[in-house]
Amino acid sequence: MAEQKLVAEKREGTGKSVTRKLRAAGRVPAVLYGHGMDPISLSVDSRELIHLFHSGAGTNVLVGLEVDGKDHLAMAREIQRDHIKGRFIHVDFLAVSRDQRITVAVPVRVVGESVGVKAGGVLEHHLWEVQVECLPTNVPEAIEADVSELEIGMALKVADLAVPEGTTILSNAEDSVVACQQPQARVELEEEAAEAVEGEAAEEGAEGAEGEGAENAAEQSEG
Repeated sequence: MAEQKLVAEKREGTGKSVTRKLRAAGRVPAVLYGHGMDPISLSVDSRELIHLFHSGAGTNVLVGLEVDGKDHLAMAREIQRDHIKGRFIHVDFLAVSRDQRITVAVPVRVVGESVGVKAGGVLEHHLWEVQVECLPTNVPEAIEADVSELEIGMALKVADLAVPEGTTILSNAEDSVVACQQPQARVELEEEAAEAVEGEAAEEGAEGAEGEGAENAAEQSEG
């Protein structure tokens, strides 16, 4: 994974008034912690932060965070956003080491065209991301789920995913990632058809029972 540079400034003071002034100035409050270091209160440029997270790695981007001329290798951990205005409110950066494995959530990317879909089925996406363990420099942008061989009624589990070299998936191996099912409308039609057949069979049985009863009654009358 390519390392992205980001310059941060130390942040003096705490409280809503301080963070409000920072955001008004186009900066986002942040904190850097980890590796036995004391947490450092920071602020970063909001536009640079947007650019950072719009790289191919998304929020799992490896960051070369420069603070007072000193570089820290880090990854974003907790990201707070104002979903109405679409702006960042606060970011936690975790200091990492190139030679120590970390645990991150990686998105699942569906690839291929299912044979079941070609036959009229639909894909149901059950799991959108998996937990993986790897070195910070080897975090995959996504874990691919190849559905090419998926037929109607079949599911692709975590254990079936292709794992990049040096990466270990920690999510439950039996969890379903993607399944191919009959369209709900078709299932309902089939159920209605089955119910109709059962209803006709029940009516025929009832009519047969009535006929036998009438015959028995006639025989008893004649006797």
